[in-house]
Amino acid sequence: MPWSVRPPRLGRDWVAAPDPATLRSRWTALVAAEGAEQERLFRPARGRTPATGAAALPGQRSETAPFAATPGPCPQPVRILRAPFDEQWLLPDQRLIDAARPELWRVRDDRQLFLVEAPEPLVTAHLPVGRLGRVRPLHRRPGGAEPNIAPGLPALLGERYGVRVGPEDVLCWILAAARPGARGAYEVPLAADPEHWRAGLELGNRLLAAQVRGARGGDAPRLPDGRRPYVRSAVTTWPGALAYDPETERLTLGNGSISPVPAGAWEYEAQGARTLETWFAARTAHRAAAGTEGPAAVGTEGPQAAGLEALGPAEWPQAWTSELLSLVTTLGLLADLAPSRAAFEPGPPLSTDALAAAGVLPPPRWARRPASVLDHREEGPGGQFALL
Repeated sequence: MPWSVRPPRLGRDWVAAPDPATLRSRWTALVAAEGAEQERLFRPARGRTPATGAAALPGQRSETAPFAATPGPCPQPVRILRAPFDEQWLLPDQRLIDAARPELWRVRDDRQLFLVEAPEPLVTAHLPVGRLGRVRPLHRRPGGAEPNIAPGLPALLGERYGVRVGPEDVLCWILAAARPGARGAYEVPLAADPEHWRAGLELGNRLLAAQVRGARGGDAPRLPDGRRPYVRSAVTTWPGALAYDPETERLTLGNGSISPVPAGAWEYEAQGARTLETWFAARTAHRAAAGTEGPAAVGTEGPQAAGLEALGPAEWPQAWTSELLSLVTTLGLLADLAPSRAAFEPGPPLSTDALAAAGVLPPPRWARRPASVLDHREEGPGGQFALL
C-alpha cells in the first residue's frame, strides 16, 4: 500500500468529542463569545486562530472566511476514529483544525477503509485522526476506485494462487501476516503457495469483520451464544469509575453493569493501556476539565474557565452504553483471534527478487502520492476556488 498520510492533527481537543450534541454546544458557546474571550476559548495556534480563514474540507459545507468574522452555521459532525477502537465525532471545519489532511477527506466515503499503523495493524471505516500512526487508504479515489496497492501485485498473486485477488484480499492478508519490522515499519511477507494464502485470507477476514463492526452496512459481529454481553442494570447516575470482576465477568459503571464480559476484552491493550479504560476516560474527560464531579457545564450556562473542553453531557447518554456493548464484542473477538494471529505462519515467502522481476517492486513514484481526484471545484479561503 504505497500511499500513506499522517493522520489529521487537530491542534485543539475541543473540536472532537464522544457525542455530537457536545460539539454543537461547544460551537454555540464559541460563537457567542467575543474578542479576547473567543480567542481564549478557541485555543489559537500558529496556523489557526479566530482570524484565520481556510478552505472548506472536501465534501463538507463550512464558511471559509475567518471564524471571528463569519462563523456560519455549525457543521454536521462526522464520525472519526480518535484512538484505537474509540469512535468519536469531529467538527469538520478546516478553520478549527491545524492539519486536516484534505487528501484524506477527498477519498473518504462509504467504500473506503483506512489501515492505521498502530502497534498491530488496525482497519477502520472512519477517518482516523490524532495520535495514531500513518494512515493508508485502501482506495486512492472515491467510489472504491484505483486501489492503493502496489501496481501489478493483485494480478501477480492471482496468477500464483489461481484465484482473483482484490484489494480487500490484500488488506486482509496484511491484517493476518504483518509484523513490526526494522525502524518500526511493518514487514508483510507474501505467501508463495495458495494454501498459506487461503489460511491467511480466512484469518484476515475474521479480523477485518471484528474491527469495522458492521460500519459499511453489513451485520455487526457477535460473540457466540452464551457469551454475548448484555446490560444487566442501566446506568442511571454518572459513573465515577469503570471496574471489572473476573469471577463474575461483570463490568460495572457506577450503578450500571454489563455481563458477561470476557477477560480478554477487559485485558485488551492498545498503545500501552487497557482499551476499555481509555474509552471510558475519554467520556469523562470533560468532567475532569471542568474540575468538578458534578454536572458538566452545558446548555445555557456557557463554558467554565477551563474552556470548551469542559462542555459535555451532564447525564450518561444511553448511546454510550450501546457503544460499550459493541466495543466489548469487538475486543472479545480480537482477543479470541489473538492466539491464531500470533501462531500464523505465512509459509515460504515470495522473494523480493521475484516481485522486482514482475515489476511490483519498487512501486512507481506516482503510487506514493495522492491521486488527483478533483471532479468538482472546492471552495478556498474567502470564497475563492481551490486549484489542485
